[in-house]
Amino acid sequence: MKDEYVVALAGNPNTGKSTVFNAFTGLNQHTGNWSGKTVVNAEGSFKAQGISFKMVDLPGVYSLLSDSAEERAAKEFICSKQADIVLVVADETCLERNLNLCIQICELTHNVILCLNLIDEARKKGIVVDTMLLSNLLGIPVIETCARSGSGIEEIKQTMVKIAKEETMCVPIKTNLDGMDFEKSCIETLKRAEAIANAVVSNGNKRNFESVADSIVLSKKFGIPIMLLLLGLIFWITIVGANYPSSLLMNLFATAEEKLKILLAPTPNWVKGIIAEGMFKTAAWVVAVMLPPMAIFFPLFTFLEDVGFLPRIAFNLDGLFKKADAHGKQVLTMMMGFGCNAAGVTAARIIETPRERLIAILTNNFVPCNGRFPTIILLVSIFIAGGTSNSFIAGAIVLLLIIVSVCVTLLCSKILSKTILKGEPSAFVLELPPYRRPQFLQILVRSMLDRTLFVLGRAVTVAVPAGAVIWIMQNVTIGGSSLLLWFSNFMNPLGIIMGMNGIILAAFVLGIPANEIVLPILLMYYSNGTALMDISTHAEMFTIFSQNGWTLVTALCVTMFSLNHFPCATTLMTIKKETGSIKWTAVAFILPTVVGMVICTIINALYHIIGMFL
Repeated sequence: MKDEYVVALAGNPNTGKSTVFNAFTGLNQHTGNWSGKTVVNAEGSFKAQGISFKMVDLPGVYSLLSDSAEERAAKEFICSKQADIVLVVADETCLERNLNLCIQICELTHNVILCLNLIDEARKKGIVVDTMLLSNLLGIPVIETCARSGSGIEEIKQTMVKIAKEETMCVPIKTNLDGMDFEKSCIETLKRAEAIANAVVSNGNKRNFESVADSIVLSKKFGIPIMLLLLGLIFWITIVGANYPSSLLMNLFATAEEKLKILLAPTPNWVKGIIAEGMFKTAAWVVAVMLPPMAIFFPLFTFLEDVGFLPRIAFNLDGLFKKADAHGKQVLTMMMGFGCNAAGVTAARIIETPRERLIAILTNNFVPCNGRFPTIILLVSIFIAGGTSNSFIAGAIVLLLIIVSVCVTLLCSKILSKTILKGEPSAFVLELPPYRRPQFLQILVRSMLDRTLFVLGRAVTVAVPAGAVIWIMQNVTIGGSSLLLWFSNFMNPLGIIMGMNGIILAAFVLGIPANEIVLPILLMYYSNGTALMDISTHAEMFTIFSQNGWTLVTALCVTMFSLNHFPCATTLMTIKKETGSIKWTAVAFILPTVVGMVICTIINALYHIIGMFL
């Protein structure tokens, strides 16, 4: 017997494979990348009857016969014979489509177990599978499970133990695909899957909640309005819900800053300034402004994913992205970008073709992340929404700006696909999973650990040294003027053309480490302070900006530039990692910046032209 047996976990997307993986491994898991690929893998460990198993979660794929990065990674791992057992997870509600992958895996290896998951959903639809007959037709063990409740997991473990002890021998019935050309092998497996499914599945054809809901959610008449209302609700909840915890964190960090200054009292003023007023306060700003909205937005986003609504949003928008010559899955990466553009860039791994993946990466920054929402929401509230703090009005205007950002994303995707990234959009299968009860504990864990804290950690890493730079620029003088003033004067001609001024552009440039610190830098400059200022009430903010020459057009141009400008340092680092190219990272920096400059210049020009006739 071995010290440890390797189990490869395979299956189509949306079969509950991740839930099966969690049911086996619990918290004993970690993630990484396949060697030489941008495909994520996960590994976990568990024991059964004293035998140790390591489970490797292969990428979710529909077939091993095509050539995407995910399919190559899955096929190479199975063919390498590293796995002692392959556990194939199939959705019992659509067995025929899932059997295609299972048959292909049976051609490559012997010890295969078929896990028929989502039996609760199948029963709701009146679907019953003859597992004994299915096992005989495939030549492998077949076990029904409901991974969410844990049903059937122990039975699979017992089967694995028997295979490890060589008490059970799997002899899959093969189709002998070797020697067939690609098209014929695909047709052969599909015909066999259809024949087996017809033999073992009895379907009651019950009309259930899912079919009724999809007739509304996926309809041309109601689909997009429902999506917009839902997104508007999420943004409103994020806006309202983040206010109090952000203020609380600000107060806590302010207290901590005073204590830090006391500890640093014996040190020179410049040391105290750089550490307390620069590095600490900048990091505190990033945490206080980013953490609350991300802690609200990411769980809500994961909730939509968990209940099965997110793929339906992608379905509704797929036509628009096809018209822009972009991949349909770009919808999902764009949605992730609303929480964090770095996370959206990473999510582009789900797009198989390099060209379309690159388009998704280069255009992801056109949708505003949580780091830019505070600036946009604040300016909308005190200038564009008539100085009101009414969250419904602000939320409606922010939603309108989001629609604008999506339109800009589509337009730039179209331009890229017709110029430097020419090509036709590839077809893809968008499987709509069943509506499922959300698992709130898993939603919180996944959204906080995998998304919120991961993104926040990267942001803080770059914000700390940036805080030192900002403090130095405000406090080091040349010829009686601070470095920040020199820099803003240099940027002023361009800023005026764009309807802003030099100090606003300087704040955006210095805000590269984290978009959250753009407004605090401006407030620091306007108050002639030596450190970042805390945001005050809306009325006081309006007064401060107005006294420093801000008008409605200034606020509008700053808002639009917040929507369309270079990515933050965290996103740029992620783009470099995902593309492996400085060139494409530079394009990702230049593209939104040029778009933002053009939009702001047009707005400013129209404002002055209209003013000439009024």
